Amino acid sequence: MTTPHTPQHHVLVAYGSRNGSTAEIAEWIGRALRESGLTADVLPAGEAAALDTLDPYDAVLLGSGLYAGRWLREATRFARRHRRALERLPVWLFSSGPLDPSAGERDIPPAPGAARVVTLLGARGHTTFGGRLDQNARGFIARQLVARGRGGDFRDRERVRRWAHSVAGELARTDRTARSI
Repeated sequence: MTTPHTPQHHVLVAYGSRNGSTAEIAEWIGRALRESGLTADVLPAGEAAALDTLDPYDAVLLGSGLYAGRWLREATRFARRHRRALERLPVWLFSSGPLDPSAGERDIPPAPGAARVVTLLGARGHTTFGGRLDQNARGFIARQLVARGRGGDFRDRERVRRWAHSVAGELARTDRTARSI
């Protein structure tokens, strides 16, 4: 939905995912950003951390699955490795993890590790999406949760899509403001 006067942003969506749920959310985000007329690269945080530079990107969306209330190491490593570049870019964060409908019912504050990353990078915002845990989950605790009936898919694809579109809209508003100055 770009116009000839709207610059096309190149956005990096980096994510940490252990069992694939957050990876899928990141792909949904990338698709929604492209629907909004942006260019989006979706990469695992480990690959993104290995990038020499973030110069090709105009914004970054960084997310991680929550495990025992913590972000995955590769997501926080990406934030630390590229801290200087991320401080100069618009950054939004997302987490996935609650294994209940709570993420769709109310705004869940970031887990402590994610809150530190918000502060570290001066992120423009953070949101938490529901998670997914199924019988293929890796890890003893994850398998125990599934065995106790605590698994399921609590992700809301439309909510993810709306959030990504709102980020795209914020980038477009920033462009219009910058052009009017």
